[in-house]
Amino acid sequence: MKSEDEKKEAPRAKARPSKRPVTKKEEVPLEPSPKQPVLDQYVTLIKGAVGEQAVSEYHINREAGHLPTIVIRKEDWLATARYLKRSDELSFDYLQSLAGVDYASYFEVVYVLLSMSTLQKVMIKVKAEREEASVPSVSDVWAAANWNEREIFDLFGIEFTDHPHLKRILLPDNWVGYPLRKDYEPLDKEV
Repeated sequence: MKSEDEKKEAPRAKARPSKRPVTKKEEVPLEPSPKQPVLDQYVTLIKGAVGEQAVSEYHINREAGHLPTIVIRKEDWLATARYLKRSDELSFDYLQSLAGVDYASYFEVVYVLLSMSTLQKVMIKVKAEREEASVPSVSDVWAAANWNEREIFDLFGIEFTDHPHLKRILLPDNWVGYPLRKDYEPLDKEV
């Protein structure tokens, strides 16, 4: 049996500060992306076909497997989309995905396109302002865009100009607001 003194816990030793000097990690420059020449070619072709102003920025999305990513001005988006699909050099004939993103100060519509003949991919981003957000519809270019544009309209409130049947697809017609917007406040907080 333990005595009362033995039952009391021994005081714990205080942690000693580390005597090792703190060294800052040197930033190692990233290796050039193997897809950089591909991205440069896409940008050159788009600027040549649509205009210098069409491409507002571009980069390699390393986290997405070095996916070439191009931001197109919304005023030039429809002409660019038609060129991307119909161009013999590019032939992006398959719309792999289409999504909306709310960045609080603006919206972005993100398209991932695939060329079935070359198996190359490109990500296209089109920015839209928050007030009266709109982007030209590309449902006449890629039929798959029809449903996705309706979904983005329904959940984010981004209008797709010249869409053949832009109306709510998931929520009832009397739904108030757009639930995927960052500023959305549901009428019934319990739901």
